[in-house]
Amino acid sequence: MTTPIALADIAAAAERIADTLERTPLRLSEWLSTADSNVFCKLECVQPTSSYKIRGGLNAVIRASDDGSADEQLVTASAGNHGRAMAYAANIYQLPLVVFVPADAPRAKVDAIRRLGADLRPCASYDDAERQAKAFARAGGGRFISPYSHPDVIAGAGTVGVELVAQQPALDAVVVPIGGGGLVSGIGIALKALSPSTRIIGVEVAASSPFTKSLAAGHLVRIEVQPSLADGLTGNLDPETVTLDIVRQVVDEIVVVDESDLRAALAGVVTHEHLVIEGAAAAGPAALLSGKVKPGANVAVVLTGANVDPDVLATVLR
Repeated sequence: MTTPIALADIAAAAERIADTLERTPLRLSEWLSTADSNVFCKLECVQPTSSYKIRGGLNAVIRASDDGSADEQLVTASAGNHGRAMAYAANIYQLPLVVFVPADAPRAKVDAIRRLGADLRPCASYDDAERQAKAFARAGGGRFISPYSHPDVIAGAGTVGVELVAQQPALDAVVVPIGGGGLVSGIGIALKALSPSTRIIGVEVAASSPFTKSLAAGHLVRIEVQPSLADGLTGNLDPETVTLDIVRQVVDEIVVVDESDLRAALAGVVTHEHLVIEGAAAAGPAALLSGKVKPGANVAVVLTGANVDPDVLATVLR
């Protein structure tokens, strides 16, 4: 397997972020488990920024700070969680940051980015935000850090996989939401090196499934993105992304869940697990509850984040 990120990069990222981040819990879910399957929830929703994105954002900012670019402005695009993670890390390391965000980004995420001092640039859509951020960086605005296609971001996300192996060595499968593919790429690279028999199952949403369509076509396919409860998983892929090839190598299966699956899963996690999660984090439980993923004896589901607007959560619970 040849990828631009190796296990050594993920191990280095784990050391780099260890002083700031603690290992997140892996908790058995009695609700999701069955007589034949133990389902464990990886609680990335309890991170300092309420999302796994802090792993990649922090790793990327530390690397930028360490390589002599302490006065260079950083630039990114984000539907919310990556921007918040970058703002959190940039605030610690005193680096200027510009975040391009879609106009419909959840208020909770945008407000958190603003509170951390980043320069916010609203855009028409996520795809527009990514295009504008890259153009701004190319024009001299700073260093662009992709939310999913940057090696330091992917390596940081891969630390989830390293922790999973340490916490539960006998995993038959790991179920991972897919947006831009950075998380599932990092986890896949880590697991294929450390636990090759563990299946990596990605979950896309019907409103935005560029990997399913692109892998079927054999090349990157542009899609029509629809609104979704899982706003963090929607958007087209950057034409220059490295994640499509990585996913092709390390992901064993991708399933697609619909909005009713997401709503039922989100409400179920809040009700039965007593955890607040966002729509994107509901993708893994949705895949299990809908029967689209057939669990093995030991399965881990990554609950990726908790940054949900209160009114959205209230509507789903009603």
